[in-house]
Amino acid sequence: MWQMASRKQTDTAEQPWLGIGFKPDYREPLLSAKRPLGWLEIHAENYMLDGGPRMALLDELAERYSISCHGVGLSIGGEAPLDKAHLARLRALQDRLKPALFSEHLAWSSHGGAFFNDLLPLPYTEQTRQRVVDHIDQLQQTLGRQILLENPSSYLQFAESTFSEVEFLAQLSERSGCGLLLDINNVYVSATNLGFSADDYLAMFPLSAVGEIHLARHTHDRDEQGNLLLIDTHNAPVDAAVWRLYERVIERLGPVPTLIEWDCDLPEWTVLYADVLSASRVIKTQQSRVA
Repeated sequence: MWQMASRKQTDTAEQPWLGIGFKPDYREPLLSAKRPLGWLEIHAENYMLDGGPRMALLDELAERYSISCHGVGLSIGGEAPLDKAHLARLRALQDRLKPALFSEHLAWSSHGGAFFNDLLPLPYTEQTRQRVVDHIDQLQQTLGRQILLENPSSYLQFAESTFSEVEFLAQLSERSGCGLLLDINNVYVSATNLGFSADDYLAMFPLSAVGEIHLARHTHDRDEQGNLLLIDTHNAPVDAAVWRLYERVIERLGPVPTLIEWDCDLPEWTVLYADVLSASRVIKTQQSRVA
């Protein structure tokens, strides 16, 4: 079994369990005298560089915060072999930052030399399970550590799937030794779009494998038949329904490193930090109950 890398001590942070997806817009509050949170997440592909101002800023931040690397371009669910050059760049970034957590998506985004600006779904079958396990093994061997695999936001189901998503993720974790990144907004989006219960999904989810949680916002739309369709957009405060699901997960699991994702229409720092404080209250409420 792969072991998760040790996290930096975050006792001096105001909200040690909480993180945000780093954006340069928030450089000043993050580098101020007080540490408002415990960790930051970066998209690995934005930092596959040898140097320059972007890496200098990241190095400065890494002296104050634990870093979580979140891969978005490896296409770990794709049919093709993993790109060796991409793996080498991930390893170089890993060696430079020594991040506390490293995660990837259960999705594919490239095929036949073409790259897509989307995280695309895959059928949950024995064939795809073995392929994804092999890819996870290759990535973990390259990095020399355990990774976390994120559940996707879904807009369709494959007729050929023979496993539920929860079963598929649980078997990937068991067979590869990877951990799981539980994106609760993705659960809510998928449940609404595909017509299943988010509570039932989370009741079956292997929470013991969860090493990180994502919280974010979605956008309401309509499909061609006029049915409600949720899009995972990360462009506004976390939805009330997602907060309720998060509370239930924390009640069962206890404190877990939790990320507020906000990638589009970036707000003022105080607006983003309000969601950080909301997540902190959920964790503190759970801690007070078990104290």
